[in-house]
Amino acid sequence: MPVRTQQDLPGLGPLAYGRKPSTLAEQFADFDREHPGVYAALERLVSQRLASGARWVGMKALFETLRWRHPYGMKGLNNNYTAFYAGQLLAAHPEWTPVIELRRR
Repeated sequence: MPVRTQQDLPGLGPLAYGRKPSTLAEQFADFDREHPGVYAALERLVSQRLASGARWVGMKALFETLRWRHPYGMKGLNNNYTAFYAGQLLAAHPEWTPVIELRRR
């Protein structure tokens, strides 16, 4: 069995467009562009949780739900992206501000 290196892990190899993003914001932008369905899936999950009576929605719990539901389609879904997706959700749905917590970085 060949020895794998860290560069073989998802998200750490060479990128198709030739450069590795240097900031977390750039990494998120690249991931979001490559996986446009993640935002829509998060939006659906928040709506479902609120409709079922939840008073608080945790972004990391939503990420885990996505990982369980789509184990092969969510490669590279990094917990560091929770704040970025939460910001997008709150920008589109300001009425969710009381139920989605944002942490300061």
